[in-house]
Amino acid sequence: MRRWATAVAAALALALLVAACGGGGGDEQSAQTVGIEWGEPENPLIPGNTTEQNGGDVIDALFAGLVKYDVDTGQPSNEVADAITTTDNRTFTIRIRPGWTFHDGTPVTSQSFVDSWNWTAAGPNAAGAQSFMEKIDGYDEVSPEVPTAPTMRGLRVVDPQTFTVTLEQPFTIFPLTLGYSAYYPMPQRFFTDRAGYEAAPVGNGEFRFESRTPNQNLVLVRNDQYAGSVKPQVQRLDFRVYSELQTSYDDVLSGNLDHVRQVPPAALTGDRWRTDLGAGAHQKEGLVTDSLGVPLYDPRFANPLVRQAISMSIDRQTITQQIFGGVYRPATGYATSAADGYVPNQCGELCTFDPQRARQLLAQAGGFAGPLTLTANSDGGHDPYMEAVATSIRQTLGIDARYAPVPSFSEQRRLANAQQFTGLFRNGWQGDYPSIETFLTQLYRTGASSNDYGYANPAVDAALSQADQAPTTQAANAGYAAAERTILADMPNIPLWSRPVIYGNSARVAEAEHNPLNRQDTTTYRLNPQG
Repeated sequence: MRRWATAVAAALALALLVAACGGGGGDEQSAQTVGIEWGEPENPLIPGNTTEQNGGDVIDALFAGLVKYDVDTGQPSNEVADAITTTDNRTFTIRIRPGWTFHDGTPVTSQSFVDSWNWTAAGPNAAGAQSFMEKIDGYDEVSPEVPTAPTMRGLRVVDPQTFTVTLEQPFTIFPLTLGYSAYYPMPQRFFTDRAGYEAAPVGNGEFRFESRTPNQNLVLVRNDQYAGSVKPQVQRLDFRVYSELQTSYDDVLSGNLDHVRQVPPAALTGDRWRTDLGAGAHQKEGLVTDSLGVPLYDPRFANPLVRQAISMSIDRQTITQQIFGGVYRPATGYATSAADGYVPNQCGELCTFDPQRARQLLAQAGGFAGPLTLTANSDGGHDPYMEAVATSIRQTLGIDARYAPVPSFSEQRRLANAQQFTGLFRNGWQGDYPSIETFLTQLYRTGASSNDYGYANPAVDAALSQADQAPTTQAANAGYAAAERTILADMPNIPLWSRPVIYGNSARVAEAEHNPLNRQDTTTYRLNPQG
């Protein structure tokens, strides 16, 4: 899972802007450096413990996985993997290409993947992406806080270039998922010197770590030994911490920054961003959504009629037009149209603005006690639309709905992890792979890694499990769609809208692309010749 946000310290960000404006300085190094808008990651840069966008963007440049996703279509193809084969959708034989090495010169082997996956699954490590390993046979023995086995029996090294994965039950789309960062390999250095690794991460990707100043920037340098088929073209990537999305956008326009990963809502109105950025304005269909999570651990939200009433009190159409200039689309379900298996209008009337019906549902539920707070991190550019959503709820239902922002993404995640939200909370989600399943399992299965609501429905768990085991992808998608309808009726997470992948480049940049999963493809980055 990748959560979308920015998080920084304003004073340090300002110091950075003064000291390191733009990628277009006078020296040769800066002339080959791409400056990228960024925010501090939630955790150290460990693939199995990174489930948010800031850390994920760096990890995707540092590492290469078994599978990669096409920059235009998002469709998978083998990268480190030479072949992934199965006869029963339960046991998979994975053969990796020779010649791949980590940045420290050590080889990438089948053991590298097996060790990484076992570490992520192990309960004592409390890895954020642990639940991505839950389908592997033996996960239940290694995942508790006190494991009863040291490793998962479903992972077996055959030889340095081959390993097998046996799942607890068939999972038809398993190969599709293997481009997600939770499945990246880890070097031996991580296991023997974790502190050293965290200070200077070592991957196998197109860029390698050079330096980091916390709350200021992180620099990667091109890996000239990268074994991938498409080589990086720029020398350095400078991920720069910003406290305000608008500031980073303005810096792209002025030439003090090269790439902004999203566009502030104010610039979307009237398509101003296209005028501002010209050829640097980019948009493509994606797997990105916004929603309002419901803290089901708060008894005020226990009745699903309350949740449904709130959903039907939100005027999505007006908000997307007025705040986002019509670029975002009102949600009709949890998945987006770019996902394989997407079914339109899954949400039906529950995602339709209907003030009268919303008030009826709330009355049937017995009303709502006390103020209703809506929370988001204000450093991510969310304030305008969160205010608008709160206003729509307040005016429709007549309850005291208030937007109560927190200053940073890290604070937002702290509240989520501690289950301390006292009202609705903003949920930004981008798919991990191009399937309807990526919008369901990690968000709504009982105990899943991104189930921040405390949602549990045995019928949903069973439906997802049945879909996993379907004999074909088409049958699996039909099962996932049925599960989606059940979850929407429960409404643990209120869909708001889907959004295309939108990003911007300065005039200095010839090319810098994202794929439909909103992951930067840093091998596409090219700078215009300096005149």
